[in-house]
Amino acid sequence: MTRVGTASWTDKTLIESGAFYPRQVTTAEGRLRFYAAHFDTVEVDSTYYALPAERNAVLWARRTPPGFIFHIKAYSMLTGHPTLVKSIPKVLQQGLPKNILQKKQAKEFPKEVVEAAFDMFQATLAPLKASGKLGCLLFQFPPWFVPSPNAYTWLELVREKLPDHHLAIEFRNRRWITSPDKERALQFLEDHLLSYVVIDAPWIKGWEGPAAVTSAVAYIRLHGRNRDNWFKKGIRTVERYRYLYREEELKKWADKIQDIAKEADKVFAIFNNCYENYGIKNAQTLMRLMH
Repeated sequence: MTRVGTASWTDKTLIESGAFYPRQVTTAEGRLRFYAAHFDTVEVDSTYYALPAERNAVLWARRTPPGFIFHIKAYSMLTGHPTLVKSIPKVLQQGLPKNILQKKQAKEFPKEVVEAAFDMFQATLAPLKASGKLGCLLFQFPPWFVPSPNAYTWLELVREKLPDHHLAIEFRNRRWITSPDKERALQFLEDHLLSYVVIDAPWIKGWEGPAAVTSAVAYIRLHGRNRDNWFKKGIRTVERYRYLYREEELKKWADKIQDIAKEADKVFAIFNNCYENYGIKNAQTLMRLMH
């Protein structure tokens, strides 16, 4: 089973472009229903910026057809990214020291607060899991997350706190995907039933990372190839993903995905080049090439 989708259905530039949603589709419910009529899977990006509300999980399940699959991006605190203090639930803020509460954002938090955030993250997604519509929980780690004893301890915590979920791990430091660290990392993921996220991204030499399969669920993310903007400072984040894959580039991925599908029970390919309708167009093209 191979499914193709995008990393958002609510991206601002997508909505403003008017290139996908009909003019009369103006509500959150309407957009999700329309998206789900064209694709059978999606990645939720908003959960990276704030822990989701349980009510949202209920509504997502209710507004999509049977068999639709949501993948949820992990909250920034759970991957060591800078986290806006105001985004932290009040009940967790009570466990934070004063020096953190006075900051706009922070990267390091007491272990008990992080573990409680894991518990809240899992609890809010319970309705989605009960509906059978929860796919992978995506853990996208930052570039400074490098192979080290502390990094492996963190990955063990992720698996320990979320034992009943499909977990997909994306690395953004090249040491994880080059020898000698690659072999150990892939073996670790396989031993802990964690899916290695296969990526196409500007920061990789030759664009494409290893097409490794470390669990029954394979997860692929295509971020675009806008190398100039990826490393440019002072530009909007969305500009880094401003890249429309050419059909010949997607043909290569279609072949690679077919090979990956021989090793995995399920394959999800997600386009994260969310600029206007670029991800939508590329996802539709890839589906056509694969069928």
